[in-house]
Amino acid sequence: MADYTEADIKSLDWREHIRLRPGMYIGKLGDGSSPDDGIYILLKEVIDNSIDEFIMGHGKEIHIGIDDLGRVEVRDFGRGIPLGKLYDCAAQINTGAKYDSEAFKKSVGLNGVGIKAVNALSGFFEIQAWREGKTKAIEFSKGEVTEEMKTPRADSGTPGTRLAFEVDRSIFPPRTSFKPAYVERMCRYYSYLNPGLVLVFNGKKFKSKDGLLDLLREEMEKEPLYGPIHLKGRDIEIAFTHTEQSGEEYYSFVNGQNTTQGGTHLAAFREALVQTVRTFFKKQFDPSDIRAGIEAAIVVRIEEPVFESQTKTKLGSATVSPQGETLRTFIGNFLKEQLDNYLHKHPQAAEAMQKRILLAERERKDMKGIQKMARERARQAKVHNKKLRDCRAHLDTKHKLREASTLFITEGDSASGSITKSRDVETQAVFSLRGKPLNTFGLGKKVVYENEEFALLQAALGVEEGIEGLRYNKVVIATDADVDGMHIRLLLLTFFLQFFPEVIREGHLHILQTPLFRVRNKKQTIYCYSEEERVEAMKKLGKNPEITRFKGLGEISPDEFAFMIGPDMRLDPVEYEEGKGVKELLAFYMGKNTPDRQEFIINNLREDVDRQIDDAA
Repeated sequence: MADYTEADIKSLDWREHIRLRPGMYIGKLGDGSSPDDGIYILLKEVIDNSIDEFIMGHGKEIHIGIDDLGRVEVRDFGRGIPLGKLYDCAAQINTGAKYDSEAFKKSVGLNGVGIKAVNALSGFFEIQAWREGKTKAIEFSKGEVTEEMKTPRADSGTPGTRLAFEVDRSIFPPRTSFKPAYVERMCRYYSYLNPGLVLVFNGKKFKSKDGLLDLLREEMEKEPLYGPIHLKGRDIEIAFTHTEQSGEEYYSFVNGQNTTQGGTHLAAFREALVQTVRTFFKKQFDPSDIRAGIEAAIVVRIEEPVFESQTKTKLGSATVSPQGETLRTFIGNFLKEQLDNYLHKHPQAAEAMQKRILLAERERKDMKGIQKMARERARQAKVHNKKLRDCRAHLDTKHKLREASTLFITEGDSASGSITKSRDVETQAVFSLRGKPLNTFGLGKKVVYENEEFALLQAALGVEEGIEGLRYNKVVIATDADVDGMHIRLLLLTFFLQFFPEVIREGHLHILQTPLFRVRNKKQTIYCYSEEERVEAMKKLGKNPEITRFKGLGEISPDEFAFMIGPDMRLDPVEYEEGKGVKELLAFYMGKNTPDRQEFIINNLREDVDRQIDDAA
């Protein structure tokens, strides 16, 4: 055994520790294709400081720019960091203005780490402040100063702070980039939580007048059954309504932080809503019936919030302040008074709510028999799911490879056979479809239990009771690169959008890219995923290479599949902008309006033919 001596004990400075263990500070080191990748945490840490200035009444605009090379620049018009403390704020760990200041007691960034993590993980980092007619700037690389303005110089620029950075490509994946849709969503949420604030991202403005009401109007996919109830109090704001959909949808925030995984404040709201509604209607409704179809947004501001991770996606605090009442009591008392008053003053909203609850109650009772049958099927599936070739690592366990757990959904036995033979049995599972699944557009959750294939898929995923039970970190649709394969892909996307949108929303659903061509000679084989790649491969391999066009996954041998689902596997994350547009999109492409779709296809085909004729001419 190796000796254990004083030489084995090491002390790292702040830069080394952040760079050695970045996951502790920003979560996963993704390439930006998922909204919870660390680069968005870095951006948020920078913007949060500007938001705190706005909350304090300084600066009504924040300008955010991201260029094609991935360089980020954030400029606010607040008070500006005190020039003498510019270095400390950027490179002195556990330094900030939010420890004792009354002004920042209900801020998110309380630990003095925020922009230091951005600095340490950036190949380029620059911070500049303007105050009282002077400016000062410092430039860093990987946390080390590369250029510094030793003394402030005169400058008539508007007071405020500018921070620019570009992530270190030696730490993040080479193809790391910011997706504009994710940044725009971040800006929208900031505007909802800070009415009156203007955020400008690459020239596009985001501003909200009605806060959480605007959030619900933008995000709801179905029409509300009654006008959203909007309740405000000191350190709390709630907006909610009910829709015809069967699930529950929540947008929760703490001190401006979007807690995507909820936490104690959301649990307190769900509980308090049930108690208040029961008391008002004088009936012990089932909690699931009261919350069926709810769309709600909740914001609380508390002192010294405790989150369950550095990325702050789930609140762990039980109290409003270290000396104050519990969150459960605080939110419960607020709803007990404010919601009860609202329902008495707005009988039409109360009536619509009661009708929705009674409808959910009837649906739940009608589903009991079907669910009993489905659960029995699910229990059998756990022992032997005939559609599933399972792996050993699962997301809902403590397995060391849980994050690598992947489920491939394939069409037919031939494709699933090739993947099954070449997969990593530790982390990769395969679910085989019989053929084209049912089009679930416009159908109720009942179909998931009645349709054997969907019931087995639900059992394999483990999501019947919610996203918390998801057994695989990545759910991958692996279909042929032809018309039938595309149709199956659309049918599966419809299934997830209809019944399990949170699988998409939280970045778990992906599309497997499979090669269209194999180009090879005696020395080298190149797999090509597009016509352009095929042409490049032919040039590279020289005269008369062998070219194979893959028509289906079943044609690809297990040896070749091992490469396609290995470390260099190409996955396209399924992402969508939430809101009414999704409903309209599904209705057009998956609804019963066949003539409209035919007309759309014909018109677009004519345009393509005309373009080809023009090109030929």
